[in-house]
Amino acid sequence: MPTSSELPRTETPAKASERSLRQLLFVLGTLGVLAAGTVWWLVGSTRTLGPNPSGAHGSRGSKRVPPVVRFTDITAPAGINFRHENGARGQRLLPETMGGGVAFFDCDQDGDPDLLFVNSTYWPDDPRAQTQAKPTAALYRNDTVAGGPPRFTDITAGSGLDVGFYGMGAAVGDFDNDGRADVLLTGVGGSRLFRNLGGGKFEDVTRTAGIAGPPGKWSTAAAWVDLDNDGDLDLYVGNYVGWSPEIDLQVNNQLVGVGRAYGRPWNFPGEKPQVYRNEGGRPGVVKFSDVSAASGLQVTNPATGLPAAKTLAVAPIDLNNDGWMDLVVANDTVQNFVFTNRHDGTFTEVGEMAGVAFDAFGQARGAMGIDAARFRNDDAVGIAIGNFANEMNALYVTRRAEPGEQLLFTDEAVSEGIGPASQALLKFGLFFFDYDLDGRLDVLTANGHIEDEIEKVQPSTRYRQPAQLFWNAGGAPAFSSVDSAHGGPDLFQPVVGRGSAYADIDGDGDLDVVITSLVGPPLLLRNDQQLGHHWLRLKLVGTRSNRDAIGAWVHVKSGGRTQSRQVMPTKSYLSQSELPLTFGLGTNQTVDEVEIEWPSGRKQRLTQITPNQVLTVKEAE
Repeated sequence: MPTSSELPRTETPAKASERSLRQLLFVLGTLGVLAAGTVWWLVGSTRTLGPNPSGAHGSRGSKRVPPVVRFTDITAPAGINFRHENGARGQRLLPETMGGGVAFFDCDQDGDPDLLFVNSTYWPDDPRAQTQAKPTAALYRNDTVAGGPPRFTDITAGSGLDVGFYGMGAAVGDFDNDGRADVLLTGVGGSRLFRNLGGGKFEDVTRTAGIAGPPGKWSTAAAWVDLDNDGDLDLYVGNYVGWSPEIDLQVNNQLVGVGRAYGRPWNFPGEKPQVYRNEGGRPGVVKFSDVSAASGLQVTNPATGLPAAKTLAVAPIDLNNDGWMDLVVANDTVQNFVFTNRHDGTFTEVGEMAGVAFDAFGQARGAMGIDAARFRNDDAVGIAIGNFANEMNALYVTRRAEPGEQLLFTDEAVSEGIGPASQALLKFGLFFFDYDLDGRLDVLTANGHIEDEIEKVQPSTRYRQPAQLFWNAGGAPAFSSVDSAHGGPDLFQPVVGRGSAYADIDGDGDLDVVITSLVGPPLLLRNDQQLGHHWLRLKLVGTRSNRDAIGAWVHVKSGGRTQSRQVMPTKSYLSQSELPLTFGLGTNQTVDEVEIEWPSGRKQRLTQITPNQVLTVKEAE
């Protein structure tokens, strides 16, 4: 039974009525979607996918028509020639379906975002592993000249990141506060930590840092975050399932019309995450302690005693406004977790009580990508999760919670407009971002199936699938689907989409996008919006807080509206977006106030800020 401090606040009649209406809309909408066809984990819907499967975008006579903002494919012209390799050669092993993540980060401290693509490799018994150079991650330096077209240079060779292993995801953070962004790569067999030496060079410090972890783990989502508020970045590493080629072949998953098919997650046991406390936090000091067992983050099934997590994504965020970072973990085919920070190095799992663990019918979904944000420009927090085919996106929403209050979320994906339109697609990468700089956060998902022969079973379902873009118009529902006439055809070209991230690669103030593809080249998409909207970008530098200011909240007041953004590069699927925060101002030409809530607890206010600039703010001593 909850204590008095854990009971929810009394809602006003208007708020209660609004929440009840949203819940009713969700249930009615979900029932309508489920009535349209049978939910099946692998096969997918009978709906035919075209260039824009997201449906109508609203009446042309209304104000809900998305603006025309074209994304242009500049992958090849920008110098990106990376191609993902999954090592597949007919055995159909589960890791071959997962793809790789991508990270935008400033690897050389020159102020612009560089690009890191995570790669897998050949299996040990593959003859290519003996005769050919192993595929590796790829590091591209941003050499764009101001005012010119984006241009990247491949600096992988000799970088220290050119190591062949079966990689999955990337997490970037300055763990020793020396001003250089360090890199963690996750993958089959465990993770690897690389310290940034400067000049695009990295050193493998996995063993000396103490984060090698138990052997044989399949690590996936990872995040650098200051979990104990001591001014340095700790490390969360999620693991997927207990897997080996021998187990996979023994399971021998079969699909009618295909034969041996890629295995399903429930054929494999879950895995516990690892949590590492940073014991250094000073330039040149690399020392971590494994605090996983005592953290409360290793959940076991009470009936079996086995690990309960099958993690593919994590979203660190302060959910209850107590100044301490919490974690939302997206799990594949098992319940999602919500971990609230107890301020003593331990966490409490409240996902089921909070309403985030399952869908509205108490069923677990195949969760892939995740992001969390205040997308309504109020105190409400939305957690968006991209789910498997025939499972809608989730959008769990809660009002502002005070410290000690019980968190209560409602899945509002249907009532907010990002649910039914997403039903047919298999969603991986997902994030909030303001692509049209109107001051409201939009949603982008990267999509693609896992079975390359799925069309033999369902001719209407595609292996390669287009991305989906949802424009936030405000109001209810908030989101409208964007078609190729309003987003440009390049954004919606079918790919086997996996990781995704955003950054301003050319310094023009708007956010460009990268999407990775399984066994193929990525898509680097330049945002060519020409709406005349104003903007403000902020780069924070912590002093008492961690240097990257990860976890800081920034509130920008302009034109009677307050936007709140959190410094948190960890989002989407196995990926990291840039650190600087972008605030679209629409037609407003003034910024009334900027308030920064640093992870240290300090608050800092700035006034008389000129828009259309990148503002670097150092935490006041």
